[in-house]
Amino acid sequence: MPRRGSDVGAVAGSAPAGAPPRAERAWPIYRRLLTFSSEYRGLLSVALIGMLIEAAAGGAFTKMMEPIIDETFVGANAGVNLWLPAAIIGLFVLRGIAGYLADYNMAKAGRGIARDLRVRVLGKYLRLPGMRFDAEPVPSMLVRLGSDSDQVSQAAVDAAKVMIQQSLQIIASLIVMLWTSWQVTLTILVIAPPLSWIMGKVARRYRRVSHNIQDSSALLLQAADQSLSNQQEVKIYGAQAAENARYRAVADNHMRLNLKVEATRAISSAVVQLMGSVGLALLLVIAGYEASQGRLTAGGFVALMIAMMAIIPALKQLTNVQNMLQRGVASAERLFEILDADDERDTGTRPLARARGEIEFRGVSARYPGQAQPALEDVSFVARPGTVTAIIGRSGSGKSTLIKLIPRFYDHERGEILLDGHPLHEYRIADVRRQIALVGQQVMLFDDSVAANVAYGEMAGATPEALAHAIRGANAMEFVEKLPDKLDSGIGSRGGRLSGGQRQRLAIARAMLKDAPILILDEATAALDTESERLVQDALDHLMPDRTTLVIAHRLSTIEHADQVLVLDQGRLVEHGTHRELLERGGLYAHLHRMQFRDGEGGDRSA
Repeated sequence: MPRRGSDVGAVAGSAPAGAPPRAERAWPIYRRLLTFSSEYRGLLSVALIGMLIEAAAGGAFTKMMEPIIDETFVGANAGVNLWLPAAIIGLFVLRGIAGYLADYNMAKAGRGIARDLRVRVLGKYLRLPGMRFDAEPVPSMLVRLGSDSDQVSQAAVDAAKVMIQQSLQIIASLIVMLWTSWQVTLTILVIAPPLSWIMGKVARRYRRVSHNIQDSSALLLQAADQSLSNQQEVKIYGAQAAENARYRAVADNHMRLNLKVEATRAISSAVVQLMGSVGLALLLVIAGYEASQGRLTAGGFVALMIAMMAIIPALKQLTNVQNMLQRGVASAERLFEILDADDERDTGTRPLARARGEIEFRGVSARYPGQAQPALEDVSFVARPGTVTAIIGRSGSGKSTLIKLIPRFYDHERGEILLDGHPLHEYRIADVRRQIALVGQQVMLFDDSVAANVAYGEMAGATPEALAHAIRGANAMEFVEKLPDKLDSGIGSRGGRLSGGQRQRLAIARAMLKDAPILILDEATAALDTESERLVQDALDHLMPDRTTLVIAHRLSTIEHADQVLVLDQGRLVEHGTHRELLERGGLYAHLHRMQFRDGEGGDRSA
C-alpha cells in the first residue's frame, strides 16, 4: 500500500530530489540515452557525413588564404585570380548543402527521440502501481513528459550536433595550423590542459544546477496547477494574495537557479575567450619569430591567424553546450527513474473469460508504507452475484481502500481476496479488470465525442445499436439528442461542456456498455442535485441487476434496500447486516443514520 504524500524519489528508488547525477554516472546515463538513437542511424550517418564535409570545406577555405595572400598580394600572380574566386564559391556552396543535411537530419533524429521517450514514459506510467500516483503529483509527471523529454532530445542530438560540429571545426583548424607551421601550433597547444580543466569544472557545475532546475520546474507547474484548478476556492476565501506569494516564492527559486546557469555560462565563456586571446598573443610572437627566420610566409601567417580565430568561438560553443548537455543528462536520469521502476506485479496464470462475480474477503489487512495504523484490518465478508453490498463509514475509515483492492490498484498486506473461489492474484490483472465496471464521483471523460467516451478502450468496436442502447439505458439520450452533433458532439476537456449529472450518466452508459459482472459505485451520486440524482439513480437501477454490486454511499437513504451493509470504522469491519438489522442493533450505523436524518437528508455527508 502507498504512503500518501510520500517522496517521489523514495517511490522510484532514486536519489533524493535535487541530487545531481554524480560525475561517474553521467557518462553511463548519456551512453544509455544514445541507445535510443539506434533506429535513427541512417539520419545520423547522413548528418555526420554532412558535418565532415562542412568542417573539411571550412579548413580548405582557411588554407586557401595562404595562396591568396602569397600569390595575389605578395607575388602579384594574376593567374590565380581566375580560379580562386570560383574555388571559394564552390567551397561555400558545398558547405551550405552539407550544413543543411547535417542540421535537418540531426533535428529529425532529435525530435524522434523526444517523441519516442514521451510515448515510452507515458506507457510506463500507465503500467505502474497505484502508489505511484499517490506519491507523485500529476504536474511532476507532465514535466517529465514535457520539458524533461525536450532536454533529453537536446542532450542526445542537439548537444551532440554542436559538439561534433565544433570539434570537427577545431580539428580542421588544427590540421591547417600544423600543415602551415607545426612549430607554431605545438607551442600554442600549451594552453590545452588548463582549458580542459576549466571545461571539466564547468560541466560538473552545470550538472549539479541542472538537476535542481528540473525539480524546480515541476514545483513551479504544481503550484500553478493547484491555484488555477482551485480558482473558485481561491477567490471565495480571498486567497489570491497568498497563492500569488506562494507561486512567487517558487518562481524566485526557479529564477535563481537559472541565473546560476547563466552566470556559469558567462564566466566560463569569458575565461575561454581570455585563454584564446593568450593563445592569439603567443601566435603573434612565435609566428613573428618564424617569419624572421624565413620559415613562415605572409600567407601562412594569415592562414594561422584565421584558423586560430576559428578555434576560439568553437571552444566557446563547446563550453556553452555543457549547459544543454548536463540539463539533458539530469532530465534523462529523471526519465530513466520511471522507465526502471517496477510494473504492477502480475504473476497470475489462471484463465478468466467471464467471472460469476462472487467476491470474498478473508481476514484482509492493508497498510500504507511507513504508517503504524493499518488502512484495513482483518476484514472478512462475501459479496455474491446478483446482490448489492453497501459500504459506509466515517471519512478515513477505509472504504475507498477496500474498493481499490478489488481491481488490484493496490495490493493487500495479509489475508486473501477471492474471486469465484480463487485468490485474486492467480488471475492476470487485465483479466480481473475486464470483469469490473467502475462509476465514481469524479467522472473520467476525455476531450472527445460522446460516442468515443462511452465506447472507450476495449469497447471502441461496439456496434451503434449497442452504444445507443447503453446511452438510453443510462437516461443520457435525452440530453445527447439535444447536442449539435448528437453522439459525435465534443464534450470538452474532462467533459466541461456537460453538467455533473450528465457526465455521471455518460459514465453509467460506459459501464452498461461494458456489461461487466462486477459493478463498483464509488460515491456516484454524492455531488449531484436532487433531480440529477434521481435520473442517475434510475440509470443505476437499470445497471445493477444480475451483477455483484459494491456501493460506497454518503446518503444512507440510497442503500436502504442493499442486501448487506458493511460498516467500517478505523479500518475495521465493526458491523455487518441489512439496513433494518443494523438499525435495530443500535450501533454505529444507527448513530450515523440518526445524525444524517436529524440534520436533513444530505446535510451531513460524513458517512
